[in-house]
Amino acid sequence: MAKRDYYEVLGLEKGASAEDVKKAYRKLAIQHHPDKNPGDHTAEEKFKEATEAYEILSDPEKRGRYDQFGFAGIDPQAGGGFGGAAARDFEDLFGNGAFGDIFGSFFGSGGRRADSTPRGSDLRYDLEVDFADSVYGSKVELSYTHSASCTVCDGSGAEAGSKKRVCPTCQGSGQVRRSSGFFSIAQTCPGCGGEGHIIDKPCRSCRGTGTERKSQKVKVTIPPGIENGKRIRLEGQGDAAPRGGIAGDLYVYIHVKEHDSFERNGNDLYCMVPISITQAALGAEINVSTLDAKTIRLKIPAGTQTGKLFRIKDAGVPVLQAPTRRGDLFIKVQIQVPTNLNGKAKDLLAQLAQIIGQDDSPRPVKLSNIE
Repeated sequence: MAKRDYYEVLGLEKGASAEDVKKAYRKLAIQHHPDKNPGDHTAEEKFKEATEAYEILSDPEKRGRYDQFGFAGIDPQAGGGFGGAAARDFEDLFGNGAFGDIFGSFFGSGGRRADSTPRGSDLRYDLEVDFADSVYGSKVELSYTHSASCTVCDGSGAEAGSKKRVCPTCQGSGQVRRSSGFFSIAQTCPGCGGEGHIIDKPCRSCRGTGTERKSQKVKVTIPPGIENGKRIRLEGQGDAAPRGGIAGDLYVYIHVKEHDSFERNGNDLYCMVPISITQAALGAEINVSTLDAKTIRLKIPAGTQTGKLFRIKDAGVPVLQAPTRRGDLFIKVQIQVPTNLNGKAKDLLAQLAQIIGQDDSPRPVKLSNIE
């Protein structure tokens, strides 16, 4: 049976855009996919026909030859398989869902084509920092052990004078293909483990891995305003990859120590300052030490009640990534009731009580306010 025109197969005009080609093929591929039509020979043939059409029309060079010379202008084998453009674009066409994974496996990509360049492992370092350092920032030197590039073979994994050679099994691709019916499935090459090359004489120092264990010191900058539990990424400071690949990253997880006097809520700081009964009743000005050891003067108005919050603007935590902006400092005053009074003090307080009177009548209270 003669082949149908590729544009006709996809239901398109000759001048259709690349995006139109992609959309049309996606619709047909989903409609006629063998998984959705088990045992339906007609659907299987339409699926293969649509894939062949997409293979040609999605490639600008092949499409140009086809537009000019028809079927005679293209390689007869160009559309016979399920690799090429269909395999490259399956993830864009079908996404990363279950159907995309299954569909990609028929193209030999396994749903997600792995980068052929090996990559080292990422490492984690848990760092405890002082409260003040998390607020104002600091620099810390870390010491840890990781896999580094072998100094003997310079990370190649090969003995001096020896070279890598192309794997004869996969011809350097790192994959071998297994055909099942009209599907072609790619698998990791068993001869080279997917690396595409073989080392005849492995380095005796690293046994061919290209890495060795070493201690390392790095300096990390703690940015102002960092919060407990955040992490800092140091690119390329993780484990080296086998045989000259890409090094992993080092992730530094921040654990902030508690402070004796200050607590943090977002970018605001909170502290409690005790005041006497006379200061609360008559008013006063008191000195308050801030987190950075500076002293501010806080005015206590006459008649201040215990639990009153005073706000000092821009005296809190610098905003992460915008250290010129800061939160506020909230100071809660707590009236301290005197204990161990002498006789004269007791007499004076008794006289004061008679003068100002006392009101012991119950008042409503919200349970949420009871500490």
